[in-house]
Amino acid sequence: MTSMTRSALAALALLAAPTAVEAQALSPAVIVIVDLDRVVNESAAGKAATTELQGRITALQTRANTLQSQLQAEANAIQQGQANNTITGAQLEARAKAFGERQQAAQQELARTEGEIQRARAFVLKQINDAAQPVITQIMREKGAQIALAEGATLQHAAALNITNDVIARVNQALPRVSTTPPPAAQPQR
Repeated sequence: MTSMTRSALAALALLAAPTAVEAQALSPAVIVIVDLDRVVNESAAGKAATTELQGRITALQTRANTLQSQLQAEANAIQQGQANNTITGAQLEARAKAFGERQQAAQQELARTEGEIQRARAFVLKQINDAAQPVITQIMREKGAQIALAEGATLQHAAALNITNDVIARVNQALPRVSTTPPPAAQPQR
């Protein structure tokens, strides 16, 4: 090996090896774990919102059952009229067309209501998450943590790292209730 090659290798080795100062500067990271699903489901705001949204879901199911019963009765009447020849020709076409329109309107109504419930749920999640973030930051500072991980992102962790109960307690103080009425959706600009 030539002296030039040995010098180059020695220089590379020095560059690759961490210096004592660099090795001392990196201390072990302090990590905290948060189960955001529990924060949403167990916080006072989350529980209240869930109860309210469940009422809307139940009302939607009741409405869907009512519409289904009405449409089924109408479909049966049309089929019966067709079978015994009391509804024929243009009358049959008109009733079938009206039935199709009512069926489509019912589907649109249910889809619109379901969409409103989904928007409300997303709005609830956003409000709780927005309230939880500064709480998590504050607890991280208190514990000297540099990283907060979602519990679902971990395979295993010590229970002492989990700050979920503290987050829930503080979110309950900061945000005892949330709105389940989202702001109007932004209309696309033309």
